[in-house]
Amino acid sequence: MDPVPNVTRADIVSAARNPLAFIAARWTPDPRTVRRAALAALVMSVVIVVTGGAVRLTGSGLGCPTWPKCTDDSLTTTSAMGFHGAIEFGNRMLTYVLCAAVGWAIIAARSEKPYRRSLTRLGWAQFWIVMSNAILGGIVVLVGLNPYTVAAHFLLSSALIAVATLMWQRSREGDGEAEPLVGKAVQQLVWFLVTASVLLIAVGTVVTGAGPHAGDSKEVDRIPIDWETVAKLHAVLAWIVVTLTFALWFVLKAVDAPRGPLDRTRELFLILLSQGVIGYVQYFTNLPEALVALHMLGSCLVWIGVLRVLLSLRERPAVVADLPGPSVEQTLPTRA
Repeated sequence: MDPVPNVTRADIVSAARNPLAFIAARWTPDPRTVRRAALAALVMSVVIVVTGGAVRLTGSGLGCPTWPKCTDDSLTTTSAMGFHGAIEFGNRMLTYVLCAAVGWAIIAARSEKPYRRSLTRLGWAQFWIVMSNAILGGIVVLVGLNPYTVAAHFLLSSALIAVATLMWQRSREGDGEAEPLVGKAVQQLVWFLVTASVLLIAVGTVVTGAGPHAGDSKEVDRIPIDWETVAKLHAVLAWIVVTLTFALWFVLKAVDAPRGPLDRTRELFLILLSQGVIGYVQYFTNLPEALVALHMLGSCLVWIGVLRVLLSLRERPAVVADLPGPSVEQTLPTRA
């Protein structure tokens, strides 16, 4: 067994000054470890959205009536606060799990050899989005679940999912110049799909802000608009996204595109069909909580699917460093 190296005073000072550099100098993760760390951060970014939806659907949004403490006198939930307090406080604790997953992704990316600055920056971008959304979540509680702040909270979570998806994709490819796999017309069609998807998500937050699930059993302000009208607009946008996805699949088949874009488009189409079924069933059954939660999960999966389609349109080869070779003189034949 190898002896454990002694930790010197210089090591302690170095670790205190720049812990990431200290770890990176002593550890080189396997590429699979980096990919798994990026995937863990993505999974947790989806989990936190779904559990946040559970808080709203169970009417536990003000289970902890203040922030950053749970009550004025307690950092944690108390038995007197019951079920709602436990749900809200549990969701707050999951933020620390999300931070741990993002932190692990940052450490793994920073320690990979050769060092990939772009990958590390994507990890830090997730960290700052998480911190910003945690503060925004506290504001949501302090303003009594104002629907506009709740919508902003969800949209910022969608931004986190976007960055996490990008980091996961980038961890599976190189740092070379992006090489397009399809023509400009197909790329433009995909950007129309992305734009429609962003509008779909944004209108979905309005449906939530005007709908019956306010997030707490107490009287909570709602967006002053007929939620059924907005829900119909949401459905129209959903059909536009489905139509664009089907058109994209047809075009990719027509131009004999590579398997990557075709596979990602097919996966997105299947997710959209499942999401559509859930959406219509929940609408005609008066929005049961379980189906609304599934719809929120589906919303995250649709967004990830759209981004994966976009990212599949190009490839990034690994950067190969120039290796020193023999000099010209060494390659010339010698004369007898």
